[in-house]
Amino acid sequence: MELLNTLLEFALNLDQHLFQLVFDYGFWIYVILFLIVFMETGLVFMAFLPGDVLLFTAGAFCAGVQNDIGQTTELNLAIILLSLIIAAILGDGLNYYIGKNMGLKVLHWKIRNKLLVHPKYILKTNEFYEHHGAKTIIIARFLPIIRTFAPFVAGIGAMAYAKFVRYNVMGAFIWVLSLVLLGYFFGNLPFVKNNFETVIFGIIILSIGPVLIEIFRSKIKKATANKSKQFTQ
Repeated sequence: MELLNTLLEFALNLDQHLFQLVFDYGFWIYVILFLIVFMETGLVFMAFLPGDVLLFTAGAFCAGVQNDIGQTTELNLAIILLSLIIAAILGDGLNYYIGKNMGLKVLHWKIRNKLLVHPKYILKTNEFYEHHGAKTIIIARFLPIIRTFAPFVAGIGAMAYAKFVRYNVMGAFIWVLSLVLLGYFFGNLPFVKNNFETVIFGIIILSIGPVLIEIFRSKIKKATANKSKQFTQ
């Protein structure tokens, strides 16, 4: 719970954290952002990283941001788009490779006797694949947690690599371009700047909404199925 609260606080105040990081690290901020996107999409135990929020905020910074004391900073839009698209492609590629070559062994990895990957995430991603097929690689880009597990499950399921690469590249372009440009054009509007936490919270809710709906539907189906079995018995 403490980790969840820390992550939520970080995401809701990402504009302040990113502003400080740009001042502290200069050009190295592009490397930091690259690594965050790469790790979230490439390592199944990094599914908690705030990818959607990060892309939107990075886009806003590309339009230039000023803090309360008048300091300004700006990121290069072309570098952000190119580097984060590459990070998203390479991340999914690594995750596919891990799934294909290590498979479900990853589910047994532990740190301090705690599983790095919870089996229920694999189950939910499998259910998502049943509904959407290979397009899951694209759709999942906009769904936290499933975004990280989709390429891993694709590797386990031995999806043809050529097909995976096609959907991987398409998904990376759509995901990064849409959210970064959304932040670039709208992130510095007075309403958004004055209500940044609310906007970020809205992005988080919109991101996890479909996942919560799928979980709710799944529970309803199971409950209905159990009632039907009891009735027939």
